[in-house]
Amino acid sequence: MSGNIQLLSDTLAAARAEGRSALIAYLPAGFPTVDGGIEAAKAVFDGGADIVEIGLPHSDPVLDGPVIQTADDIALRGGVKIADVLRTVREAHRATGKPVLVMTYWNPIDRYGIARFTAELAEAGGAGCILPDLPVQESATWREHAGKHGLATVFVVAPSSKDARLAEITAAGSGFVYAASLMGVTGTRESVGAQAQDLVRRTKATTGLPVCVGLGVSNAEQAAEVAQFADGVIVGSAFVKRLLASDGDLAAGLAGVRALAGELAEGVRKRS
Repeated sequence: MSGNIQLLSDTLAAARAEGRSALIAYLPAGFPTVDGGIEAAKAVFDGGADIVEIGLPHSDPVLDGPVIQTADDIALRGGVKIADVLRTVREAHRATGKPVLVMTYWNPIDRYGIARFTAELAEAGGAGCILPDLPVQESATWREHAGKHGLATVFVVAPSSKDARLAEITAAGSGFVYAASLMGVTGTRESVGAQAQDLVRRTKATTGLPVCVGLGVSNAEQAAEVAQFADGVIVGSAFVKRLLASDGDLAAGLAGVRALAGELAEGVRKRS
């Protein structure tokens, strides 16, 4: 099976052809429940997201701020397993026909088995994986298996990355490059800032891959700002906050994330 990396590339190219950024939403699997997480992924697609990242909850999520850590903790206490993550990918993709990736730290994949994970993610219709803590120099085995199944390997670059390091990372990646807008963890912020624009400029100098910006974007105004220079705008904590704020009322939470996706979708279409 070839996987869905082509669908991912086509989706990003279609957004570019429309003169806009793609909207990429992040939601953890198993939150607030496995079924609720599947419905949330469908809701953000329904609201206007182009691509969804499904997080594999982890007990030590070093890149994630308190909002996503809270959601991960709820999912883990609910007993979420990798099979549930894959089911979330399968059902979200099957219901919408749109690209769904997994974002995960390396340790769970290493324990599960690279060959098994890549085969099952491809079988579920997944487009690939974002791997924030897998060093490029240690990624050859992963990339071999991912390539065999037509899965994208998305690496994360940061403002601290030197130009030579950016070139090394982007040469190894596929699908798109995840540009962390600032140093630190995920979460909503008052400003995304010029640091992200400079990182995108430097990253684009090394690759033809789309460059998508995450960490800190939470509203339509920030999405519009980032959309001026990035190929994709990635939003996670703001969606998770809407679900947390619903206080167990799933219908209200789904309405909240659907509405936020709609606002952000308008934001990425704004011209300066």
